[in-house]
Amino acid sequence: MLNKLDKIDAGKARDFILSCQNIDGAFGGMPGAESHAAYVFTCIGSLKMLGDLDLVDKDKLGLWLSRRQCPSGGFNGRPEKLADVCYSWWILSSCYMIERQQWINLDALKTYVLNCQDADDGGIGDRPGNEVDVFHTFFGLTALSLMGHYNLELIDNTYAIPVKTMKKHFPHIYEKEN
Repeated sequence: MLNKLDKIDAGKARDFILSCQNIDGAFGGMPGAESHAAYVFTCIGSLKMLGDLDLVDKDKLGLWLSRRQCPSGGFNGRPEKLADVCYSWWILSSCYMIERQQWINLDALKTYVLNCQDADDGGIGDRPGNEVDVFHTFFGLTALSLMGHYNLELIDNTYAIPVKTMKKHFPHIYEKEN
């Protein structure tokens, strides 16, 4: 897709994405669906790729995203749900895309992600003490990368690909968006 964005009808894609936006500023998976952090990431990332982030009320969305941070420091994907490491990526990367990352308590988020790590065998689970898996390990590491921890390779906040890979293989995309 990275080299084929010209093959889609950008106007129809943009219109559909915007039709999924709710009154709270966040996005659901289809028009009228409940706002959810994973859909926010995909919608905001898509609008960024299309060059249409200016159509989003970044403060309103940033407020919704920042309210996903739980007392544990982690994020939930929607109100009244438990924190889960995967949202560390989806929410933090969305905040970076809309330039509202300063609204997040990064120290608390880092602590949450590290508390979800298996100290003996490695890997990261969804919550402290739970079984680790590749999915949550990936999203935990990408979030730690965005926060600049442990000399991890910097991950592009839109594509979840290392920045150096974006610069090398997709310079026309990387330079246009950054």
